[in-house]
Amino acid sequence: MATILVTGTAGFIGYHTATKLLNRGDTVVGLDNLNSYYQPQLKLDRLAMLQQHPRFTFAKLGLEDGDGMKRLFSEHRFDSVIHLAAQAGVRYSLTNPQAYVDSNLVGFTNILECCRHQKIGHLVYASSSSVYGANRKIPFHVDDRVDHPVSLYAATKKANELMAHTYSHLFGLPTTGLRFFTVYGPWGRPDMAMWMFTDAILKGRPIDVFNNGDMMRDFTYVDDIVEGVIRVNDRIPQPASAGIEPDNSQTAAPWKIYNIGNNQPVQLLHMIEVLESCIGLKAQKRLLPMQPGDVRATYADIEALKTDVGFRPDTPIEVGAERFVQWFRSYHKV
Repeated sequence: MATILVTGTAGFIGYHTATKLLNRGDTVVGLDNLNSYYQPQLKLDRLAMLQQHPRFTFAKLGLEDGDGMKRLFSEHRFDSVIHLAAQAGVRYSLTNPQAYVDSNLVGFTNILECCRHQKIGHLVYASSSSVYGANRKIPFHVDDRVDHPVSLYAATKKANELMAHTYSHLFGLPTTGLRFFTVYGPWGRPDMAMWMFTDAILKGRPIDVFNNGDMMRDFTYVDDIVEGVIRVNDRIPQPASAGIEPDNSQTAAPWKIYNIGNNQPVQLLHMIEVLESCIGLKAQKRLLPMQPGDVRATYADIEALKTDVGFRPDTPIEVGAERFVQWFRSYHKV
C-alpha cells in the first residue's frame, strides 16, 4: 500500500478522499491550515473522524510556508501527492485577492518544488470548471481553450495547470489536473448553493437566486469525485508520442488534464425543487441579477476520463440531494 499526502484534508473533498484511501489500506498524511474561510468547527469535526484511523497523520501547515513544506516532505516518503488545498470560492476572490495569490500561486509553487526535489511519483491536483470562464460552447471539453477567466480564482487555477506543465516538461514530474464541476454532498462547504439553500429553507429565510434562476450547473456528487480522484492517482500520465502537436489536455510531457463532472447539467430552479421535495418545505425565492465573476452554465465533457480510467460519475441529483439533506439534518440536529 502507498503513502500519500492529501492536502486540504480537513476540507470537503480532502476529507472524503483521505477516508477512502485509508479504508483501502493506504497510509495518509493530511495537511491543512484550518483557516476561517468558513467555520473551522466543521473542519475540526471532519479531522476528528480521520484521526480515528491509525494510518492517518495530520500536519497543521499553510501551503505558503515554504520551509514548513520542505520539512514535511523530508520527514515522509510520499508515493504520490493529492493536492486539494486551495483558497476556494469565486465571490470571495473579489474582496480578498491576496488569499488566492498566497495559497493558489505561492502555495502551489511550494508543492511543485517539493514534489520535484523529493522525486514524487505523481502529483494530482484540483483545478476547476471555473477555468472555462467566458466560453460559450458546451459541453466544456478538455481541449477547449481556457484563455478568458472571469474571476481571479479561475485565473489561479488556469495558472496551476500551466505551472504543472512546466514542471512536467522540465523535470519529468508526472502531474494530472482535475477540473471539478460543482461538487456537493455530505460534509460539504457552507458557501456552496446546496448548503445555503438547505439552511435557508429549513429556517424559513429567502434564498438568493442569481440571474433570475437562469443558471445551469453540472452538479457532481462527492463520492463520484473521489472515485475519479483515486483512479487518476493510480494512473501515472504518460507523455504523448514524440513530435505530437501539443493540445490543451496532453503534450510530450507526463501531464494530463481531465474534467470530472456528472455530464448531466441541472437547471438551478430544478435543483431547488429537488431540495424542496427532500426537505418537505417550499423555498422563498429572491430573484437577483447575475453576480460578477459567475457564469450561466457549466457542463462537463468526460470522454477523456471514461477512456483513460474507465469511470464516469453517475449519481442523479435526486439521490445526491437526499443524502445531503439527511446528513445536514443529522449534523445540525434539525
